[in-house]
Formats: sequence, C-alpha cells, structure tokens
Amino acid sequence: MTSDHDPGRPPEAPEPRRWLVGGGLVVSGGAVLLVQNRRRDGRLDWSPPGGVIDAGEGLLAGLTREVEEETGLRIGAWSGPAYRIEAEAPDMGWHLTVEAHVAEVVEGDLVVADPDGIVVDARFVDPDECVALVGGSPQWVREPLCEWLRGAADRGASWSYRVTGALGGERRIAVERLSGPTPGRPTDAG
Repeated sequence: MTSDHDPGRPPEAPEPRRWLVGGGLVVSGGAVLLVQNRRRDGRLDWSPPGGVIDAGEGLLAGLTREVEEETGLRIGAWSGPAYRIEAEAPDMGWHLTVEAHVAEVVEGDLVVADPDGIVVDARFVDPDECVALVGGSPQWVREPLCEWLRGAADRGASWSYRVTGALGGERRIAVERLSGPTPGRPTDAG
C-alpha cells in the first residue's frame, strides 16, 4: 500500500467537529435566566439555556426546543441575534458557533426538565448574581453574556476565541480572546 503523504510535512489535521449552538437570553422583571450544567467530568457551571442545534433544524426552532427541554418554558418569539461567538479548539478538534437571541414571548413555569440530564438547576437571577455565577464558566460564555448584560455591546456583536491545550486529569487549557467589541467603541454588528 502506498501513501500520498509527504514525510517532510506534518499530516493534515482531521476536520474539526463543528457545532451550531443557540443561546437563550430570557429576562423577566430585570432578572436573567441561567441554567446550571453538569459536565462530563462532574464540573458544574452556569450559562443561559440553549444547546446544540440538530442537523436539518433551524437555529430558532432548535433554540426554542432546547430552552423548553431544559427549563419547561415555551418561547413564542425571539429577537436578535443579541450576540455571536466563535470558539475553536484545534488541539481538541472542535469548533463552536453560538448565536444568542432574546426571548420576547415566554410562557409556562420554570422547571428543570432536561432529558439529557445535563441541566441540574435553573433560576432567574439579578445581573450582579448572574455575573458572579458565570465567573466559573468558560470565558467564551462569561464575557459576551456579561457585556450584553451591561449594555456594553451593540446588538449582533461578535466575539472570537481560541482554546489551546487538552482536557485531561488536570484540565490544562488556555483561552485567548481573538476579537470582540470594546466597551464604548462601535462594534461590527453586520
């Protein structure tokens, strides 16, 4: 068997796994909805509700499904996107695209209802508590959400991150913010 690989060049990296994620920004009485997620390694972190959009599913339809599955709330209308996130982790072989939208019509009662068992708590929190709770969340979740809460980013603002390293027993990763709006400066909301 022969190989077309040139031994003088490193082999091509496999195509990264790509995920499209919808994030739901649900606000009621000045409080924002967060869900607590149990990760595969047992860690807990907080984020807006939402999740991976299934193949063939529209982003808003998938976001509506995810929010209802995780929280029991039915969203009748969305506006946005409020912001976008691109995060790539070449060492771990993934690329994440997130669009966060604001819920405009909300019905139902808040109840943890995640069929995947990832979401273990859900609550509406004031902006200060939100900032504290997401303090232990990944940078690509924390920064855009906190800037949106402060009104420091224009509608449709974008952030980009690179995650290097790998998860393992000691979880050694580094996150670099490649781009994002700067408070007080115009954003590229296009």
